[in-house]
Amino acid sequence: MVIEVGGPYLLEQRSFKELPISAQWRNEGAIILHVISDGQVIGALRLADAIRTESRDAVDALHAQGVQVVMITGDAEAVAQAVADELGINRVFAGVHPEDKAMKVAELQGEGRKVAMVGDGVNDAPALAQADVGIAIGAGTDVAIGSAGVILASSDPRSVLSVLELSRASFRKMKQNLWWAAGYNLISVPLAAGILAPIGFVLPMSIGAILMSASTVVVALNAQLLRRLNLAPEVSTDHMLHSR
Repeated sequence: MVIEVGGPYLLEQRSFKELPISAQWRNEGAIILHVISDGQVIGALRLADAIRTESRDAVDALHAQGVQVVMITGDAEAVAQAVADELGINRVFAGVHPEDKAMKVAELQGEGRKVAMVGDGVNDAPALAQADVGIAIGAGTDVAIGSAGVILASSDPRSVLSVLELSRASFRKMKQNLWWAAGYNLISVPLAAGILAPIGFVLPMSIGAILMSASTVVVALNAQLLRRLNLAPEVSTDHMLHSR
């Protein structure tokens, strides 16, 4: 006895028709597999994606920050749309072949968007490389990890929010340190050059050297404050949901 289990392509190869219940299941967004034995369709399996609570939280937090969420998947349109409707995903590209995922990312970039792609499989590697920021799940394949610029240590989708929060905090620190360094030089360099010499004030070189060292210490200490940032996924999610 030979038993085969597969999707629509298997039925097409064997020239079989799907069971009547399949239409109802498809409308509900289920994945349908048919069971074939000895040249007959003897049954069907209804599969549905289990939506993680963390995924809902991640999508809600991204929306709160004004970020559009796009799904690129090889699943059928009905299945993908059912998941997208439940999560509130903005756009869906369904039935995408593995080799075409990078094209979809390029299409979004062609609309003038900055794209961060999250993936974990071999099929996601070209899209991760194409995206402005490629984010690979740490538990994913080596090919995906090698193609991404950011590697998540966990499979929690909310970790993407931690990456976003760390990036924004780092950029703020860069601006703060730049303003401090610029302000210091705008004041100290003219004083050391003797701009106030006509009124009898000249900044001693020794004091200038001390101030230069102090400036370096201040910049370094300010950067170290990033260590106080709590990047736990649940904390980042709560912060973004309440900072609209």
